[in-house]
Amino acid sequence: MAVKKRQKTLSHGRPPVSKPKERMTSQRSRTIIRTHHRLHKEHASAVKKGDTKLAENITKAIEENGGLEVYQAASKQGQSKDRGGDSSKVLVDWLRGANVLDRTKETVDGDDAYSVLRCLEIGALSTSNEISKYPKRIEMTRIDLNSQGAGIKKQDFMERPLPNSASERFDLISLSLVLNYVPDPSQRGEMLKRITQFLRHTVTNQKINASVLPALFLVLPLPCVDNSRYLDEQLLLRIVTNLGFKLTNKKKTPKLCYYLFSLAGTSNSAKTQKKKVRDGPAMNNFCIIVD
Repeated sequence: MAVKKRQKTLSHGRPPVSKPKERMTSQRSRTIIRTHHRLHKEHASAVKKGDTKLAENITKAIEENGGLEVYQAASKQGQSKDRGGDSSKVLVDWLRGANVLDRTKETVDGDDAYSVLRCLEIGALSTSNEISKYPKRIEMTRIDLNSQGAGIKKQDFMERPLPNSASERFDLISLSLVLNYVPDPSQRGEMLKRITQFLRHTVTNQKINASVLPALFLVLPLPCVDNSRYLDEQLLLRIVTNLGFKLTNKKKTPKLCYYLFSLAGTSNSAKTQKKKVRDGPAMNNFCIIVD
């Protein structure tokens, strides 16, 4: 009987990193991000084919491009006000619109009428983004492969121990510009499947508006959905629906697409393979495979 190959961690094969020394221009940060994504995908492909020499050469190229830390610095600058802002602002707007959050309640001293929500932010870059401004309402757990500082735990989500009880699960998981970084389509599917195991399946406190909770906040670059040969929005929604989610909110900008999915049930175990949904010049090959 064939032995199932163990999935590699997200950090597998990542090179040493160096810190950026100056603020980047928007053009430079975009170039770093695009180059890093391209090289990382090429590296994953070389490893999968067993081409050790090519993988080593690509690892060197990634290192010369600045490595993971420079990539993260470029991404973090993209969240500054003069570069388009913080993606969690969209999440906060949606939560406030659903009466899950209310800024006035945050300022009431000694008010225990509002239960604290637990949020896991995967790929966290900052401890001062919009979702972090509600410490009395939201208990934040932040993780990242390469922690940017205090308050962000260095951890690979795919290696995070599974919760043993409801108290270890979360009401909300933020996956902003993370899934597109995962180099292998099957690992993207595994990540989405794994997220369902970290969410509470019910909100028991009656003082919480549970219309959108528990929930997954997913942000992807717009080309992943609008310009891929193997994924469009219809397929993306079918994938997450198969996992037990329902779409609550969505928004598209010229660069990003934002989704809020509520966990409404359990997975139906449907599989999704790599299959072209459209084709055309200059399209990318972003794909999600669910085994």
